[in-house]
Amino acid sequence: MKFTTLCLALGCTAAVCGMALQSPLFSLQPAHFQAFANVRKTLHHSWLSFFDLSPAPLGSLLDREENQAKATVLPLLPKAETLALISGAAAKYRLSAAFVTSIVAAESNFDATAVSSKGAIGLMQLMPDTAKLFGANPQVPAENVDAGTHYLHYLMMRYQNIPRVIAAYNAGPGMVDRYRGVPPFRETRTYLTRVLGFLRQFSRARRT
Repeated sequence: MKFTTLCLALGCTAAVCGMALQSPLFSLQPAHFQAFANVRKTLHHSWLSFFDLSPAPLGSLLDREENQAKATVLPLLPKAETLALISGAAAKYRLSAAFVTSIVAAESNFDATAVSSKGAIGLMQLMPDTAKLFGANPQVPAENVDAGTHYLHYLMMRYQNIPRVIAAYNAGPGMVDRYRGVPPFRETRTYLTRVLGFLRQFSRARRT
């Protein structure tokens, strides 16, 4: 019984396939191939157009990346303009301009585009979290200097001692508090020496 049923099923399938192959729809004529190709091409373009999936030309992608890279590169700031920003911020936060200038010299050598390996940004090498704390965009020189000087003012009010302020700017207030003074880190002590050297230099220059 099962064998008879299987034979009937196979016979019906063969008959249906034969009729389908003889129909015009499955005629293996070049014209029909061309028609199906045109329909397929139309559907393909409609699909891409509807979902906006068509790939952008390679040239436009490269141009876009190049323009984005140019947008993130800030122009070099003239030295006179940098010193004017420093003087204005120092006066605003009642600090010595020579002191703020010394920090800038040690941190970035007056390079507004400087970015450290640790992610510190700009003239006063602000970490993003510190810049955010003072509401500044560290990539904007004026905001960078203002926030950095504001931070120095805060440290000065906290320690009332220039070496400790310099050490805290480099290593963080937590380390200064922990060691009750300048931490015994080679990097911090080298930084302190550099800033004090710049401070003497810029103080003399202002007196002459």
